Amino acid sequence: MLNKIINYSLRNRIMVVMGALLLMVVGLYTADRMEVDIFPDLNAPTVVVMTEAHGMAAEEVERTVTFVIETALNGATDVRRVRSSSTAGFSVVWVEFDWDTDIYLARQIVTEKLSTISESLPANVGQPTLGPQSSILGEMMIIGLTADSTSLEDLRTIADWTIRPRLLSTGGVAQVAVIGGDIKEFQILLSPEKMRLLGVSVDEVLAASRDMTLNSSGGVLYEYGNEYIIRGMIATKDAEQIARNFVKMSESGQPITLGDIAEVRVGGKSPRLGVASERGKPAVLITVTKQNQTSTIELTEALDRQVTELKKTLPPDIHISTDIFRQSRFITSSIDNIRTSLIEGALFVIIVLFFFMMNTRVTLISLVALPLSLLVAIVALRLMGLTINTMSLGGMAIAIGSLVDDAIIDVENVYRRLRENHLLPPEKRRGWFNVIYEGSTEIRSSIVHATIITIVAFIPLFFLSGMEGRMLKPLGISFIVSLFASMIVAMTVTPVLCSYMLTSEKSLRRSDREPFVLRTLKRWYRAALEWVLQRKRAVLGVTIALFVGAVAVFCSLGSSFLPPFNEGSLTINIGVLPGVSLEESDKIGRTVEEILLEIPEIKTVARKTGRAELDEHALGVNASEIEAPFELDKRSRDEFLADVRSRLGALKGLDVEIGQPISHRIDAMLSGTQANIAIKLFGEDLNRMYSLGKEIKAAISGIEGLADVTVEQQVERAELQIVPRREMLARYGVTLAEFSEYVGVALAGETVSEIYDGSATFDLTVKVDDRYRNTIESIGNLLVDCGDGSKVPLSQIAEIRSTSGPNAINRENVKRKIVVSANVVGGDLGGAVKQIQESIDKNISLPEGYYIEYGGQFESQQAASRVLLFASLVALLVIFLLLYQEFRNVGLSGLIMINLPLALIGGVISIWITSGVVSIPAIIGFISLLGIAVRNGILLVSHYRQLANEGLDLYQSVIQGSIDRLSPILMTSLTSALALIPLAMGGDVSGNEIQSPMAKVILGGLISSTLLNGFIIPIVYILFNRHKTQKQNA
Repeated sequence: MLNKIINYSLRNRIMVVMGALLLMVVGLYTADRMEVDIFPDLNAPTVVVMTEAHGMAAEEVERTVTFVIETALNGATDVRRVRSSSTAGFSVVWVEFDWDTDIYLARQIVTEKLSTISESLPANVGQPTLGPQSSILGEMMIIGLTADSTSLEDLRTIADWTIRPRLLSTGGVAQVAVIGGDIKEFQILLSPEKMRLLGVSVDEVLAASRDMTLNSSGGVLYEYGNEYIIRGMIATKDAEQIARNFVKMSESGQPITLGDIAEVRVGGKSPRLGVASERGKPAVLITVTKQNQTSTIELTEALDRQVTELKKTLPPDIHISTDIFRQSRFITSSIDNIRTSLIEGALFVIIVLFFFMMNTRVTLISLVALPLSLLVAIVALRLMGLTINTMSLGGMAIAIGSLVDDAIIDVENVYRRLRENHLLPPEKRRGWFNVIYEGSTEIRSSIVHATIITIVAFIPLFFLSGMEGRMLKPLGISFIVSLFASMIVAMTVTPVLCSYMLTSEKSLRRSDREPFVLRTLKRWYRAALEWVLQRKRAVLGVTIALFVGAVAVFCSLGSSFLPPFNEGSLTINIGVLPGVSLEESDKIGRTVEEILLEIPEIKTVARKTGRAELDEHALGVNASEIEAPFELDKRSRDEFLADVRSRLGALKGLDVEIGQPISHRIDAMLSGTQANIAIKLFGEDLNRMYSLGKEIKAAISGIEGLADVTVEQQVERAELQIVPRREMLARYGVTLAEFSEYVGVALAGETVSEIYDGSATFDLTVKVDDRYRNTIESIGNLLVDCGDGSKVPLSQIAEIRSTSGPNAINRENVKRKIVVSANVVGGDLGGAVKQIQESIDKNISLPEGYYIEYGGQFESQQAASRVLLFASLVALLVIFLLLYQEFRNVGLSGLIMINLPLALIGGVISIWITSGVVSIPAIIGFISLLGIAVRNGILLVSHYRQLANEGLDLYQSVIQGSIDRLSPILMTSLTSALALIPLAMGGDVSGNEIQSPMAKVILGGLISSTLLNGFIIPIVYILFNRHKTQKQNA
């Protein structure tokens, strides 16, 4: 079958060349229009359910809202985990589905479940709302608004009603969240004293205020042949007009208006949920989230155009900054870096080929496989609905040295046969067709088996599930497709190009002798090989000792999930004790901003304190999130981070977590916590859990390599409880419903209508003026309406007591939890978790019903390691079967697999002298070596057998076969290895972080396996055949 492909290609040369050119055109066209992103879609199918519950304490939210939603959603089809957070006035439930669940199906399932619970929720609770469909990489830009003279209220109004709708209208935008400034609302601030004097009750005010700004319809009037639409024009946006609204007639017959009993004004909504700042100055921050399957770079360019247009229509004193956080900056940097690695790798390949062949035509023929294979991979990615990202490009970068291997082996063998044929007398020379056909078919079997074995070694990637599977599968796809394409090119295009470029008399006469470099290397290698073959057992002993040492070193190495990214931006979470006011939290955040701006590498800072409305990233007013883009100059990244931690560590009473935007979100998706390690403590009593959490923190804080050890601030905060005296309510004729309504309206306020100003909508809220509710005593003096029309102080019918209650209640799978989180500095995640577990087991005693789970990257690392171990054993078995298929000999198949421990030696040494940490990408690098390292053994053994069949004795066939195959083995190994140098050396460059450990392992393994393969395989082959001969003779 394969021989027929070669034959067909040589007989239809024009068609093959035209087909290759057409493929290149299609590939270039596809590459130009492919979506570019930083990573593949890593998001677990997650649906976020948010519910506003204004005025409710965290425990009430948990009991009446969160629990109801969780109960409905737990057990739904394909749901694997339900997490929730209940805070004062807000409930968020994250419903995580199995990784292969379609997100639209997941949202439909959640919607159907929520439709059954609407009657089970309290009447004063908002409708549960699904968060926009997005991903952990969805937050792509933060836009900052500051002003010199425009008020924060006007700035927020512009952001909400001018900028936000314009950005949402941009195709690909999923959500635009606004935080900071003052939300404009129309307020009716009641005066209890005036209401008492005029005899007006709260119910009467509410009745007069509700729907007071909605126009009415009077139908249609037909007159004089015209049609008139009749409208009752009630709506107004004038506070003075609202104040003139009639409430009731006084006892003296005078009309009482809202202005008589309240102050009607335009003001900022209270209580404020969050504030924002940029470079220490109050600001409004707009966070743009993109939809799935949207190009970040194209959307960023579209948003920049929108912002440029918007600037022309805004007041001149408003400043818009878009450099706070731009995911496109990281994407562009990463893609550029990995493209550079691709180009540098290709240059290394060109240099090696020319250095060995000293022939421009041979070099060009070999290189044709590069662009063709890469473009086929890009077309395949497009057909599979994938994007160009650091993973898919990384697969191509790792493969780039191997892509020319098949072509090198083919063209080297064909060229050698053409030269041998040219050296014969003219009458004995054969036609070029037969020489090229036989030269290609000679090594066809070796090429195909070696390539398929290399591909099989990458199959374990496809056993991975979860986030690591989503991340690494595109790398495997691009590697496998490009490598398979290179094999097809070697069997079709390469022989055809050889027939066009290497068969002329001129080209063959010029290359009668081998290049000087190759002749020198062969002379040195022959001498070294003959010396080694005289000392077989000593050389084998040293190699075995090296392997045993490599295994010992491997067992001592640290472990981690993924290498740290270099995103060029910090995400810093700051937490103070719950109960601290938003104003105090804002001051502390401003102090942190000032400290960060003193660090020379940090270019700007922006801070969110608290949360925006209906924002799933719900922070309490005691928590701040700071974005700080940085550019490294004189100091290394580790020195810079140590300086940041040192400066922020000097602030007492703060919990500080330092991470990066994407890394933080990956951690949050894995464990629900924005840190590498999440120690989840489950129980019921929040106070007991918090004290246990502090004990755990104290027990693990001294472990080397841990940083940012933090206990979730689920502590109690101050509460003011108003408990009705039921006998007093009965005496004064006040029902519980009336009492509850009064407390809600007077203290929290009630939105009774909406005011329309053009396309903008503002709430009309009724509540008691803050002057009458700013102390516990003044709250007690508020006057409650009695059944007979009189009024009684609140303190007379209710007990007002100061107490405490939970700040926030987090749950996972209907069980309360508190999390102790930590980051790892230095990379040894596995070692750190092992020490944590030992310390907790030794020092912490848990009460009955309390238990600990470990989550975060550690959990994913263990799961991925188990899968890869099993998959690599399967890959080894398949490789052995393929070798047996090629050689039909168990012993020879095992002999070739000796290359695997030879490759392991170099791979372990490369990790040991660089990071000292084995990550999941490094493990994949070791698995990849299974296939890549076997290629050389196949080339040698197949040629030994061929020479033996031609009549050479065992020793001569080994010597001659090794020397004949020195050129293709060195060229394929060097092209594969040197092409990886840019990736291996650029581990700290953005975009190369994940590919670098793989490249280091493969580079080290190729070097050791190539050096040792040239001596160990000949030794073992001779010993094997002598033993076989002795056994036959016996």
